[in-house]
Amino acid sequence: MAKSKSPTIEVAGKSFLRLPVKTHIIVPEDDIVEVVRRYAGEQVQAGDIVFVSEKVVAITQGRAVPTDTIRVSWLAKLLWPRVRQVSYGVGLRNPYSMQCAIDECGAPRIMLAAAVGAVSKLLGRRGDFYRIAGVQAAAIDAPGTAGIERFRNCVIKAPKDPDRVAQSLADALGCAAAVVDVNDIDSAVLGCSRGVDAEQVRLALKDNPLGQGAEQTPVGILRAQPSA
Repeated sequence: MAKSKSPTIEVAGKSFLRLPVKTHIIVPEDDIVEVVRRYAGEQVQAGDIVFVSEKVVAITQGRAVPTDTIRVSWLAKLLWPRVRQVSYGVGLRNPYSMQCAIDECGAPRIMLAAAVGAVSKLLGRRGDFYRIAGVQAAAIDAPGTAGIERFRNCVIKAPKDPDRVAQSLADALGCAAAVVDVNDIDSAVLGCSRGVDAEQVRLALKDNPLGQGAEQTPVGILRAQPSA
């Protein structure tokens, strides 16, 4: 459990226990289903939801891209300085992560998102850029932000088909599963197995119980607690 984070949380009158699962440093050669089964399989109980960081899912899909392999286009150079600078992260305010967003979403969609975002900013609205660009842009992690040194000089793209990954985990472990994007500011469920209440999972992880640094706990178990 990350420092200062309580192992339990209340969501809509229900109590949930969050159990972090420590693993080895996950690399592109790993199979995410086998990794989770190896480290979490014996801990899983009936009714649990196993959740996995989208970063490690993306890494096992070969979606951690070294910056020295990324060719930054004129469009990325034009757009990245115009991304709002915030205290809690980098996002697309980086030429390499912006280029990956263009590659993932297509230049027309990114240009539309940028244009709408610029107009929205004048009207005092925020977030329209990512609403239009979509999760494939919003979930990109810029270089220098990874908690593991090996991937510090990589852009980590959003995982492909997170619903399918979650269902594969659920089938292998015999419990529900979710692929999540959680940080110290916000939480999102990118994919989940059949029957999972994604909003409930999101709220249960909103304080980032696995941590943001080098804890090496990219997997967790969410367990509902008996009512008092």
